[in-house]
Amino acid sequence: MRPWILLAAVNGLMAVVFAAYAAHGLSGLAPLVERASQMQMAHALVLLAIDRFDADGNRLARLAGALFVLGIVLFSGTLYVKALAGPVLPGVLTPAGGISFILGWLALAGMSLKYRNG
Repeated sequence: MRPWILLAAVNGLMAVVFAAYAAHGLSGLAPLVERASQMQMAHALVLLAIDRFDADGNRLARLAGALFVLGIVLFSGTLYVKALAGPVLPGVLTPAGGISFILGWLALAGMSLKYRNG
């Protein structure tokens, strides 16, 4: 099994479903769901690249992937919950997801150092 590909597929699917729901089922909260689904889709696509580098045994790739998944759960997840159920989760979770995305991108940049000479 290729877990990064599975995570990418599930997150891509969820992003499309939520974007469609925002476009057809939500009125005032559609921008919130659209932002969440955009971020989820962008990071779902990056998970496909993580699969390639994790196959080479790069621990930073695994760390970046885990941070991206955490970011999806915290950032996109809390925005979805807020749009569908109101502000029931602590407000600090959404920015924590953004920080997780940032750290994931830093880990990805660090991972590139392993491949600097080919």
